[in-house]
Amino acid sequence: MASMVVVSCSTRDMQPNGFTEAELALIQGTDSIMRVLTIDSPEDLAVLRAESCDLSDSALISDDYERLAELMVATVTHPSQDGVGIAGPQVGLNRRVVAVQRFDKEGEPFEVYPNVRIIWASDSLEIGPEGCLSVPDRRGDVLRSQEIVIEYTDLATSPLESRSKLPTARDTISGFTAVIFQHEIDHLDGVLYIDRL
Repeated sequence: MASMVVVSCSTRDMQPNGFTEAELALIQGTDSIMRVLTIDSPEDLAVLRAESCDLSDSALISDDYERLAELMVATVTHPSQDGVGIAGPQVGLNRRVVAVQRFDKEGEPFEVYPNVRIIWASDSLEIGPEGCLSVPDRRGDVLRSQEIVIEYTDLATSPLESRSKLPTARDTISGFTAVIFQHEIDHLDGVLYIDRL
């Protein structure tokens, strides 16, 4: 497992494929799963508390993004983690990307959502237990909306022209899967579930 930590996604270091050299070193230098950052390390905490930025279209159509998505899913599903979701900052990249287990879909697949945001959340709230791969050996009850609408870059739909911008999509999500999305999207804004206790 690579141990490098990428603190920011400054555009001055951006490569033609939309990633920085440090990000590429992290993605390409990982063999099977990524190291999960925790609040126990000051260096890790700096990444976990930083706000994440979007991935460019050039990054999203690159082989490196595909590898990152595969690594994130492999990491969260690895027996050493056994999670239901993971966000870019948790693996050392301050990028707006999450991998979430869709308990609301047949087969309960893990899906990856780049440039994801919550654009609406219901006033119907419920408190429930949460834990986090980045906050080891702790759990707490968090108040979350029971239904949300997310918006993200849709990689399943190709743009009409090769020069077109990648399209966005929206999805309405409820129940436990909505809670997972809220938890993971919080990570993209530097917020940990323990902040909501």
